[in-house]
Amino acid sequence: MKDINGNIIYVGKSKNLKNRVRSYFKSKQVGRRAELVREIRDFDIITVSSDKESFLLEITLIKKYQPYYNVQLKQGTGYPYIEITNERDPQTKLTSIVKKDGGYYFGPYPNVYAAQATLKFIQKVWPLRRCHGKQGRPCLYYHMGQCLGACFKEVPKSEYDEQIKKIKSFLNGDITQAKRDLTNRMMLASEQLEFERAAEVRDQLRYIEQTVEKQKIISNDHTQRDIFNFYVDKSWISIQIFFLRQAKLLRRETRMFPLTDVTDPEDEFVSFIAQFYNQRNRVLPKEVLVPEGIDNDSLSEVLKVPVRTPQRGQKKSLLKMAKDNAQLKLNEKFRLLELGNRKTKGAQKEIFDALGLPYGHRIESFDHSHIQGVDPVSALVVFTDGEPDKNEYRKYKLKGEVEHQNGADEVGNTREVVRRRYSRLLKEHKRLPDLILMDGGQIQVEACLDVLRNELNVDIPVAGMVKDDHHRTNHLLFGDPTKGEELRLIPMDPKSEGFYLMTRVQDEVHRFAITFHRKTHAKNALSSKLDEIKGIGPKSRNKLLRQFGSLKKIKEASVEDLRRAGLTLPQAQTVKLTL
Repeated sequence: MKDINGNIIYVGKSKNLKNRVRSYFKSKQVGRRAELVREIRDFDIITVSSDKESFLLEITLIKKYQPYYNVQLKQGTGYPYIEITNERDPQTKLTSIVKKDGGYYFGPYPNVYAAQATLKFIQKVWPLRRCHGKQGRPCLYYHMGQCLGACFKEVPKSEYDEQIKKIKSFLNGDITQAKRDLTNRMMLASEQLEFERAAEVRDQLRYIEQTVEKQKIISNDHTQRDIFNFYVDKSWISIQIFFLRQAKLLRRETRMFPLTDVTDPEDEFVSFIAQFYNQRNRVLPKEVLVPEGIDNDSLSEVLKVPVRTPQRGQKKSLLKMAKDNAQLKLNEKFRLLELGNRKTKGAQKEIFDALGLPYGHRIESFDHSHIQGVDPVSALVVFTDGEPDKNEYRKYKLKGEVEHQNGADEVGNTREVVRRRYSRLLKEHKRLPDLILMDGGQIQVEACLDVLRNELNVDIPVAGMVKDDHHRTNHLLFGDPTKGEELRLIPMDPKSEGFYLMTRVQDEVHRFAITFHRKTHAKNALSSKLDEIKGIGPKSRNKLLRQFGSLKKIKEASVEDLRRAGLTLPQAQTVKLTL
């Protein structure tokens, strides 16, 4: 599905494409689906021969085009893995990148400190190689008993294999043998009066009891499996993933997003699973469990691992627990959304209601900054549904003609920035705001309206945020003199969320404008100071700015430093004498 500019905004699949497409337009839609339908202007259709091909094509297209209305999954988990490398002299190490290199990977571990402690424990109890190898002499780790000696001799492969077997058994949850071996070592060291060594082994035993054994065994076998289940309510889907490793629930993840196609949440659920394992660092388990109603065969063909739906027993209970957690998370999400909406969407609705306007999603606000007309700039901030959208903020350097007396041409600055902003949006066919808030009174509002109505022929509501005698905003100035309407003051309840949002918009645009002006003024002040030096042209000035960055550092530089920056000896001496 494409928007008016030909951008792909949604990718979907269906066995009955006619019914799927018709379902979007045959009845009134709500929520995210309604937004999608409003933006659809064109379709592209690709036919395939099997469910597997449709899964793979959907994943490929979503990954390539990143459509706004498809689920956007984060790349990778950032959790570390413990790896046993596939080398002649293998080693154990932590890694955040899983490669298809024949090595053994265990994890991911949600707690990086636990992963580091586990790795240190393994390296002490079942050492492999700790050094770079082949250095011709025993390394420090060899003397500490944490390296098998690849640094100065050839270690038999069978010795590595024996250690790797014990490490794999330990990481897969079999700690009985590890505890038995450590207990025997501790007793032997104690009998030989090596009490420090015995105490060290005792501490290792305690580590196993406090960390590895701490988690409850919740499965009867050691098969690596992931469990997916979902819950749908109010056009939202909550997906819970349980990761079972070493017969324990290693970690869980929750993903929640609004549904685009509310008629078939199972389809979104299956697409999510297929995309989930297409991310970097996602290691496929030996088995995936899903609820009833899913096309297990097609999903299994795509993932290349068994996909099953348990009918009874412990696995069925785990699947139900995943659904219960998905429901719990979604209910909590709704509660937080309700609280948040009062301060965001609810607050924005109060502003539109006060102005007698239908609700709009996007508010844009301008403010200017200058010092007695010098270095005038303007800043634009955007609030979407009551929240700042900082990716949409814009900065403008203005021509800024100075009037007769002190101060800058506020009317000229307003007209210039409004003209530049909305002529560009119209030219690029981009979305216009639903309301413009000017940080100022009648002068700014009338200047903005004049450009919009008489030059650009655009009908966007404009209001001014007016301050009282104590410089506190307490009213909105609204009306349209171009249509014969008088500008009138509309009071806002100081205790309302709408009032707080209005002051937040004003503070934000003021902050953004002031910050931009300070940087511009400082840069221009530095440049103009260098421009006054005889014999220093634009190229030499730019060399100095790139090399030193500030006037203070240029002053502190020696003649030799200035020459190294690219100046000739006469130029360097002139700069040193002038500054």
